Amino acid sequence: MSSIHQPRFFTACYRHQKGSDPGIPAGELSTKEALMALVDQYDNHSFTDQLPLLELPNLRQPEEGPHVVISDEPEDCHWPPQRYKWPARGEELKAVERLEEALKDINIPPEESYKLYRALPAPRIPYLDANTRHRLLHNLGVVERKDEEGMLRYLSVVDDMKATGIPLTTFEWNSATSFAGRYVGITTEVEVESGLRSWKEMEHVAGVRGNSATFNILFDLATKAGKFKLAEKIYEEMAKRGHSFNRFHHVSLIHYYGLRADGDGVRKAYKALIEAGEIVDTVVLNCVISSLIRAYEPQAAENVYERMKRLHRDRIGAELPSRDFRKRREVTKALMEMAKHAKQDPAQLPRFQNLSVIAPDVQTYRILVQYLAIHAGELHKAVKYLDEMRWFEVPLNGSIFLALFKGFAIHGGIRYTQWTQDRLESVWRAYLQAIDSQHEGLYIGKWMVVWALKAFGKCSSKNRTMEVWEVIKDKWKPQDEELQVATKVLRSLIET
Repeated sequence: MSSIHQPRFFTACYRHQKGSDPGIPAGELSTKEALMALVDQYDNHSFTDQLPLLELPNLRQPEEGPHVVISDEPEDCHWPPQRYKWPARGEELKAVERLEEALKDINIPPEESYKLYRALPAPRIPYLDANTRHRLLHNLGVVERKDEEGMLRYLSVVDDMKATGIPLTTFEWNSATSFAGRYVGITTEVEVESGLRSWKEMEHVAGVRGNSATFNILFDLATKAGKFKLAEKIYEEMAKRGHSFNRFHHVSLIHYYGLRADGDGVRKAYKALIEAGEIVDTVVLNCVISSLIRAYEPQAAENVYERMKRLHRDRIGAELPSRDFRKRREVTKALMEMAKHAKQDPAQLPRFQNLSVIAPDVQTYRILVQYLAIHAGELHKAVKYLDEMRWFEVPLNGSIFLALFKGFAIHGGIRYTQWTQDRLESVWRAYLQAIDSQHEGLYIGKWMVVWALKAFGKCSSKNRTMEVWEVIKDKWKPQDEELQVATKVLRSLIET
């Protein structure tokens, strides 16, 4: 789908002024020094070389007790046996065949595969052979964003397998643990407990030993919930078991120090990733940008963005990040494989690094615009990034508009503000135009409606807010709960 042409309101609000490029490296990233130069370093004025406080796992440290090996080989993990399944006849057989045929398409939406699965007669899962079961769970588990619906689909199939005594592989247990803790936008102690319970059931009930991915999931959950002591204990357990660090662990550690508002820790974790021979790309640098903002270093974060932009321009034939999450997932796997090969043949690392994609993507702009619009209140800088999105063929998506509406709701309605009604009207027209054009990643949701109404309630009149609501009602098909939330907000704006 073609990208949205950036609406004229962005350039109409402010005229873009090019700033100086701070310390931008050359077009190639063939040395560790060039990679380090992407992020501001404070040399003699920091304690970076003494951090992070969490030491990398000692891979030579032996485990105590007997070594029990659990593998994912068919002969080790399948009971009933690989080829065993309940016999199906008539309509039962047709339902099984429809699901098997549908799963041949790896891109089938999870909603469709789950609907076909639910069409099987209870208890459903024994009618499928092992290969079909694993393909089904893989399809349900590989989603762009984990949410409550996805979690319920996945865990429903997992529960069916548990009820009939069919074991899960380590990968499937990890996916279940991830869904149990990551299906909400904000991770709390409740989600951490859910993840820990899933892990305990995995090891102590099912007898499947967690791997490095298991501990990265748990570390990530504890970190996002602010349970830093627990995160350190999980890290120590990983080290005790001798699990190797990979790209995911290094990126999680960067995020960890961002949540702790520790800019030096962010730099040290980024340096550790480079020293470990992992490949730097847009995903890694997005994590650095987000973490530096959380560490109250927004200028350092913006400098990383400027260097990404300049670096991409200087690299001949450089590609842009894919918008398709499945392709991005495959790219991540490829980068991990290349890093693994480079650790055995270090001479290959510079070539692999120069194959990586380093350019701003929608996540980069979402991070920067959310900070500038919601927290800093700097509309002129947010507009500059919105203008620059088209340079990298990045379409506007819902998170960008949501950040802008929040910005108007928070910073509008006062004298001499940049967040005026005229500019809000421009954003609103652009949003409606994008919705009417059915652009990917744009829809009318509960929180978009709430913040749009609050923005007009703050920057405009009650009559205009009601007019906006009438437009929304014609385009929106909410659930009852969503409608109740929106009307409650509207009532509070109109009656005050």
